[in-house]
Amino acid sequence: MQKDIATLNEKIRTDLPDFVMKSDREYQEKIERIAEDVLAHRHERPIILISGPSGSGKTTSALILEKYLDEHDCETHTLSLDNYFKPILGEDKKLLEDGKIDLESPERVDSVFLNEQLQRIVDCEPVRLPRFDFKQNDRLFREEDFIRKDGELVILEGVHSLNPSVITIPDNECSKIYVSVRTRVSDGDFVLHPSYIRLMRRLIRDSQHRGRSFEHTISMFGSVEDGAEKYIMPFKYRATHNIDTFISYEINAYKMFLSDGLRELKENETAKTLLRILDRAEPVPEQAIPKSSLIREFIGGSSFDYK
Repeated sequence: MQKDIATLNEKIRTDLPDFVMKSDREYQEKIERIAEDVLAHRHERPIILISGPSGSGKTTSALILEKYLDEHDCETHTLSLDNYFKPILGEDKKLLEDGKIDLESPERVDSVFLNEQLQRIVDCEPVRLPRFDFKQNDRLFREEDFIRKDGELVILEGVHSLNPSVITIPDNECSKIYVSVRTRVSDGDFVLHPSYIRLMRRLIRDSQHRGRSFEHTISMFGSVEDGAEKYIMPFKYRATHNIDTFISYEINAYKMFLSDGLRELKENETAKTLLRILDRAEPVPEQAIPKSSLIREFIGGSSFDYK
């Protein structure tokens, strides 16, 4: 799909509240349609796998899906694949410092431990769920056991969730969802690729919540996209459902968060590419963005808990 920035601007000028409401509702309805299918197969497919590249909106999609299922009398629990990373201890710490550990690789996931836990969850047996400490690069555990009851669902979200070498429990026990930005935005002959929209999201998120400069995030753009091409996108064909997470007013909403900082980078070609669209975008004020919008995953102030 492709949308023209001039057309989006006109809708914002004409009736911003209505355009915002309809744009967010369109995204949520995509998830609700998938939720209906998930509900219909809740007993035979108790695990829901959600995958997608960095900045795709996996976490919000998982939380909205969980909320909808809970509201329809189906208790649902969301787990993050990040908590199943292998600890980096001893001599491996030096390798990490030297940049010799590929943090994008599926080898970072402790697949044996993960699948042991998933099978126990499917079988309604108790498990002690892990929590990965990213500061110490070590695995901790929750204090109490988790037991899935029959009919309850478990969402597992993470970049490698559709990789069959990472998730080895039987396919017929899982629903599979691939999440990403699929829409392109144009300005005349210029067309912004969806990967740049995900980059906008990451620039704001990394700056607001992770203390990273625009320059640092842009410098990692190539390697992150290479990792997605190598480790994530080859398995999107396995998805039974796909979600385009583009929100029609999001570039306009990001303008106030990005424009000044990107202009400071001056000769950076990636910054120039982003500004080509941002400079044409009619700004949307932060207060016009609902607390439940996916956009809040990146700019902050969400009604969802992203712990």
